[in-house]
Amino acid sequence: MAIRKTGQVLTRRQLLVQAASTAAVAGLGSIAKPYLSRAADRPLISGIQSGDVAANSAVIWARADRPARMRMECSTVESFASIVSAADIDALPEHDLTAKLLIDGLPAGQDIFYRVRFEGLDAGHAGNVQIGRFRTAPSERRPVSFLWSGDTAGQGWGIDPARGGYRTYRAMRENRPDFFVHCGDHIYADCPIEPELKLPNGEIWRNVVTEQKSVVAHSLDEFRANYKYNWLDENFRAFHADVPMLAQWDDHEVTNDWSPMGTSDETGYAEDGSSLLVARAARAFHEFMPIRDVAAQDGRIYRKLSYGPLLDVFLLDMRSYRDSTWNVGDAQGSCILGATQLSWLKRELVASDATWKVISADMPIGLFSEDAIALGDGPPDRREHEIADLLSFIKRAGVRNIVWLTADMHYTAAHHYDPARAVFQDFEPFWEFVSGPLHAGTWAPGRLDNTFGPKVMYQKGCDGENLAPCFGMQFFGRVDIDGQSGVMTVTLKDVDDRSLWSVDIEPQLDARPGLLVARHI
Repeated sequence: MAIRKTGQVLTRRQLLVQAASTAAVAGLGSIAKPYLSRAADRPLISGIQSGDVAANSAVIWARADRPARMRMECSTVESFASIVSAADIDALPEHDLTAKLLIDGLPAGQDIFYRVRFEGLDAGHAGNVQIGRFRTAPSERRPVSFLWSGDTAGQGWGIDPARGGYRTYRAMRENRPDFFVHCGDHIYADCPIEPELKLPNGEIWRNVVTEQKSVVAHSLDEFRANYKYNWLDENFRAFHADVPMLAQWDDHEVTNDWSPMGTSDETGYAEDGSSLLVARAARAFHEFMPIRDVAAQDGRIYRKLSYGPLLDVFLLDMRSYRDSTWNVGDAQGSCILGATQLSWLKRELVASDATWKVISADMPIGLFSEDAIALGDGPPDRREHEIADLLSFIKRAGVRNIVWLTADMHYTAAHHYDPARAVFQDFEPFWEFVSGPLHAGTWAPGRLDNTFGPKVMYQKGCDGENLAPCFGMQFFGRVDIDGQSGVMTVTLKDVDDRSLWSVDIEPQLDARPGLLVARHI
C-alpha cells in the first residue's frame, strides 16, 4: 500500500482560516458538530493510529466504513488553535478502506495532536471526528520510555466483553509511554475465534465473533478480517489512538511456523516461486499497520527508528528471509535473517551514535525451538551460525549498549548471556528480555540451551499451555532511559500493571561490561 507523504507548510492566511474553524468548533461545544452531515450515509471512522514516529515525522493511519476521503490535521495543542500540518488521502476498496499519511516537517520533542475525519467522495458529506496523539522523538537528551510485547487474539481467545476485552492494552495505555513496539503476531490468521470456550474452572469464555474470523484465513479478505476483528475492542482502539506503534510481524500473520518458500495453500506459488498465501498476508499486514515505506525495498519490514540521542531501535524480520528447513537438515545455507538483512544490521549498528541500541526481534535467541534459533546445547549449528557471526562482529566492532527485546514465547523472562557460561564465547555479555502475550494463551517457560550462555534471571509463565487471558498471566515490558545518566531500567509487568521484576543497566563508556542492579518486586 502506498503512503502519501506530506510536508505541507501552511500560509499565514491558511493558519488564520484553520484557527477560525477551530474557534467555531469550540463555540459549538463539540469538535464533531461542524463536520457532521445530516445525511444518513456519512462515512464513519473504524479506528485511528500512528506509528514509526521520528523527530520530525510520523505515519498516521485510519480506516473508513465506506469509500471516502481522509482529512487530517496536526497541532501541538489539544485545542487545535494552530495547525502545523494538514493533508488528505482517499480510502478506497482496493486497500480495504484504509488510508495512511507520512507526515513530516513536525517539531522535535513535542506532543502532537491529530484529528481525522472522512468525507464522502461524491456528495462530500462528512462523518465523525477522532483525535489521537503521539510525541515526536527529541533532538536533545531527555527521558525516554517505551513498551514492548506481542501476540494478540491467539489460541482462540478473542474479545469477551464481560471479562474486559483486551485488558492488557488498557494497562499499557495507563503507562503513557512514548511508543510501543509490537514484536509480532498482531493476529492469529490460523486460529479461528469460536463463540464459546470452556475454562478449566467450568466457566464459559464468550467471544465476540465475526464470520470471516471464524475460519482459518486463506483469502485476502479473510486476512484483512483478522485485523478488523482487533479494532472491535475498545481498549485496543483507545490505546492505538494515544500510543504510536513500531510494528513487526512473525508467523501468525500468515500461518504457524511459516517460511517464505515452504508455505502455501491450494493456490500454490507465483511464477517467481513466491507463496501466494504469504503475499496476501503481507498485503493485509501493510494495509493495517502504521509503517512507513522503506525506499530500498517496497514492503520491507526490517528497519531502524531513531528516537533521539539516547535510543535507536532496530526492528528485525525473522520470517521473510529464512530458509525453509525449519532448522533441521543440512546446515549449509541455513539462515533466519538472510545475508542482506544481516549486513544491513551490522552497518546500522556501527553507524549508530545513540547511547542504546535496542534490537527488537521476532523470537528469542536462546530458547530451544525448531522454528526459531536455538537447537539445544552445543556449538553453533544451522541458524545459530548467523547469530554467532553477529555477536562476534559486535564485539570486534566495539558496538556497546545492545539490548535484545522479543516476544513470541507467551510468558515473560529476563535472560543474561555471558561467554563465561557459553560454548561459543566470542562475544560480549548482553541482556535479552521476553514478554507477552498481550491477549492469547499463556505457556510454561521454555528450555534454554548453552550455545550462547543464557541464564534465567527471572521468568513467569503457567504450568502448561493455552491458559486463558482471564487468569492474569498476560505480560508486557517497559523500558525507561534516564535523560541525564543514560541508565536503562527494564521492568517486566503483567495485565494488572504490576511490576514483577526490574533491572537497571548502566551504559558502557568503555569496554567493561555494564553494571547492573536487579530487583525482584
